[in-house]
Amino acid sequence: MSLALHDDVSWLAFLLGTWRGEGTGAYPTIEPFTYRETVTFDHAGDAWLSYIQESWTPDGEPLHFERGFLRPGNADGDLEFVLAHPIGVTEVAHGRFDGDALRLTAQGDAIARAATGSDVRGLERRYAVNGDTLTYELDMATGTTPLTLHLTGNLRRQM
Repeated sequence: MSLALHDDVSWLAFLLGTWRGEGTGAYPTIEPFTYRETVTFDHAGDAWLSYIQESWTPDGEPLHFERGFLRPGNADGDLEFVLAHPIGVTEVAHGRFDGDALRLTAQGDAIARAATGSDVRGLERRYAVNGDTLTYELDMATGTTPLTLHLTGNLRRQM
């Protein structure tokens, strides 16, 4: 049975599906790296999209995983992105869709860390979709490094 997309998120239908591709990572405190990634945006007929992200080293070792929900905000084009990371971090990002790209930012109280969680203090995500290609950039701040470009990815929609 196929569920109808909820009206409140119908304007986000362009994100639906599974996207696969490659990315690169760098940060002042680590060596540059490459990775393979799968991102899935799905729905259950309610007023949110589910989000699953999985990345692996080129050799197939697990690298990073995220689970969450993309929700419409209070005004047209406003978005909320609620995510959990296995590094002991949760993220509540707020942002907008401007017709070309999604921009979502989480910082301060919008980032929570478990007692042993990574020292993430801020995240900014930028997503753009052009046909069947999703590109993104992710900036990250820690306790010792200001907001700095960390990841870039280029993913293709899977049919």
